[in-house]
Order: sequence, then structure tokens, then C-alpha cells
Amino acid sequence: MAAPQFTGFPPETFAFLQELTANNNRLWFEVHRAEYQAFYLEPALALVTALGPELQRVDSSVRFEPRLNGSLFRINRDVRFSADKTPYKAYIDLWFWCGARKAWDTPGFFFRMLPESLIAGAGMHKFTPAQLSAYRASLAGPAGAELMALTEQITASSKYTLGDPDLVRLPRGAAVPVGRETLARRIGLHPMYEGPAPPEAGGAGFVDWCMAVYRDLAPINQWLMGLAG
Repeated sequence: MAAPQFTGFPPETFAFLQELTANNNRLWFEVHRAEYQAFYLEPALALVTALGPELQRVDSSVRFEPRLNGSLFRINRDVRFSADKTPYKAYIDLWFWCGARKAWDTPGFFFRMLPESLIAGAGMHKFTPAQLSAYRASLAGPAGAELMALTEQITASSKYTLGDPDLVRLPRGAAVPVGRETLARRIGLHPMYEGPAPPEAGGAGFVDWCMAVYRDLAPINQWLMGLAG
């Protein structure tokens, strides 16, 4: 059977997420499982199917799986070690990773659709210890100058943010050129769009909107691939 074409997230998708936020329990979810299937699962998988090949044209290392627990994360929360025992995520999470391994220690493109907002970005949220050492070392040389130029280009547009640095001050012993101290205070790098879902989210043109974001941010993934592995 051919994969369904992405035609946008209908208003019912956002209504489902809003209602799930207010009724985050198993009984409500089971009663509304048909809405989950039609307005969450199906359009999300269709978006993965549409975005995956387009991302591969931008970066041939991108991998994706248009299935639940592949590029689409499960809606169920792991509550074993969390004080928050609500069973479901009231958002849609997608992940397209760079390289052969689907792992958090590789860069990739991420997507999160919430009831009233959207996050779409690229990069890595947290480096491994070895990657963090390599990252900090790279900041002192030509690769650091390249990254500084990339981040300045990205943040020149008010559309994107790098977020606040993770550390309050420079790590002990870190030696970086003047102007790169803020980069050295990061333990991950993931520029992103964070704001309202655009009107395009309701139609097939949302694929083009997402790709415009991912093309802008793709150079960060390419820079980070030197740390992955």
C-alpha cells in the first residue's frame, strides 16, 4: 500500500493535543484513540515520509524511518523515574538522524509540535564527554572560527535561537579566543525555530516551510559530524 500523502495537520490535531493536555489519563485516551490514529499518528507519519527524502537531498547522511518508534516517537511517556506521572506526551516528536546509527550522540533534525507552538531545529542536545572535549578543543582553531561564523549567520535572523548557554561560566582550564566564550559554555548545540506553528502547518506547503528551516540549520549538523562517532 502506498504511503499517504502529507496534506497538513488539520485543526483536529491541535484540538486533540489541547484536550490531551487537559485530560492526560488512560481512560480519556482510550475513548479518543480513533482521534489519535486519524489526527496524530497518520499525519505525523505522512510528514516523516515527505520530509525524509527532502532532507536526504540536503544531507545524504540523513536517515529516517516512517514508523512509530522510528522517526516518530511514541506518545507514551516513560514515567518510571519521573515525578510527573502523566502517561502521555501532549506533543508530536519527530527525529531524522545523521549517519548509520540512530542515537543521541549523532546530530540530526528534530521537530516538536505542541498544542500552541512548534519547535524545529538541528544539532545535538548533549555531547558525550569525548565529544565535549573535542568540541571545546576545536573552538581554539579554524574549526572554531567556522562555527562562530555559522552561529552568527543563523542568529542574525530573529527566526532562530541558540538558547542560553548551559554553563554560567567557562569550564576550568578552557582556553578559547575572545568572542567564543559563549560557545565554550555549551554542552550541546541545537539552533532552532521556536514559536507559533505557521499557517502552512494546515496544508501540504508545511513540508516546504520545514525544509526552509532545515536548510538554514543544516550546516550545523555538517560541522557536528566531526564530533559524532
